[in-house]
Amino acid sequence: MTLADQICRWIQQTVKEANSSGVVVGLSGGIDSSVVGVLARRAMGDHVLGLIMPCRSQPTDEEYAKLVASRFGIPTVRVDLAPLLDSFLELVPPGNEMAQANLKPRLRMLTLYYFANSRGYLVAGTGNKSELMVGYFTKYGDGGVDILPLGGLLKTQVRQLARDLGIPQEIIARPPSAGLWAGQTDEGELGITYEDLDKAIEAIERGGASGCDPAVIAVVQGMYERSRHKRSLPLIFQPSF
Repeated sequence: MTLADQICRWIQQTVKEANSSGVVVGLSGGIDSSVVGVLARRAMGDHVLGLIMPCRSQPTDEEYAKLVASRFGIPTVRVDLAPLLDSFLELVPPGNEMAQANLKPRLRMLTLYYFANSRGYLVAGTGNKSELMVGYFTKYGDGGVDILPLGGLLKTQVRQLARDLGIPQEIIARPPSAGLWAGQTDEGELGITYEDLDKAIEAIERGGASGCDPAVIAVVQGMYERSRHKRSLPLIFQPSF
């Protein structure tokens, strides 16, 4: 059984166990969302919905999202979130760049769950293991999902899976970006390439630094520790009485 087949079977089983009837996924035009969209389509057939949610985004993001949807027969709905973003920002005091940027994935989360609740679907997230391990996601934004089909795969493994699935090469070759602001790239914000990040994660999981720069290991371990709260449920106070 191929990796793609394993993930598809897992999606089917998880949806069934949740008494749901399908999957909704946000299509951003990036490699991760493309892979999840294609896997969800394979697993759930017509019971899948791809949401295209531009929010002051680059035009190419939507073009690539539509390309994947068209090539693999993924039904889509387009929701322009820019007016909602603008309206929200008019209601609150000015915030810093990160506070404003994180609004985009959080508005997308609201939209995904609106459609998921309306249809009895689960929200499939597009995060991969590399991002989860270092907290490279917005809490209650793109981290607010029901299932993570790629959560056990490193970014380099996702790229190979994308090739196996026939994802268009121009999408595979795109510099990964969360689209938080103009010119933003994942690797630029992380300060490390995905290749080096994946090597460090594998070294840490092996319990050593063989074949990996100790300085890089230290950086990745630091990111892991600082983002621990993102991977946990909210802390609950327990009274002593």
